[in-house]
Amino acid sequence: MSKLLYVVGSPRGGESRSAVIADRYLAALRDRLPDLEVDVLDLWHEALPEFDGDKAAAKMTVIGGGNLAGRVRTAWEDITAVTSRFTAADHYLFTVPMWNGGIPYRLKLYIDLLMQPGILFGFNPQDGYTGLLKGKSAAAVYTSGVYQPGMPPAFGADFHASYMDYWLRAIGIEQIETLRYQPTLRSTEPEAVLSAALSAADAAAQRTALLLP
Repeated sequence: MSKLLYVVGSPRGGESRSAVIADRYLAALRDRLPDLEVDVLDLWHEALPEFDGDKAAAKMTVIGGGNLAGRVRTAWEDITAVTSRFTAADHYLFTVPMWNGGIPYRLKLYIDLLMQPGILFGFNPQDGYTGLLKGKSAAAVYTSGVYQPGMPPAFGADFHASYMDYWLRAIGIEQIETLRYQPTLRSTEPEAVLSAALSAADAAAQRTALLLP
């Protein structure tokens, strides 16, 4: 049985367009995989720890091969409580609305907590970084009010899809479905654009179903 982790990046609940598309994708995937286990992680209601000085020290201690002790050890245990839930999944679904050209801050905090040596990545001075999450896949839903791929800089810049794609590949995930509803505010036919995004979600779910164990 496959396990999916649905990471909710929008705080807008039922008003979120990224959630509408993600829910369609998830429903289509469940139609094909009735036994799919789904874990929903809403970043706006999850009690995530801060990535503070102790956690930074813990990360650097692990990278340097040192021994964890005291507050630094406690900080590392807080981190691994978050990462274990993430690494337990076979497939990931993210909703990623554009905030000021980038990703919502709660999603960035989550990524900073997850990005740990020996868990999501390895490193050596000769080869650099290596992603450790092999055999996993992901889907990401990107929405923006004004930005649209191919538009002039006055309409914004994409640091959210580009960042997520970089990060997913950095941790070893190569199979990535990208779903977009952009723009949501400037479109003269928003329902037609949304309909196309929902159809794309159906097709992406069909492809994903063939990948999952």
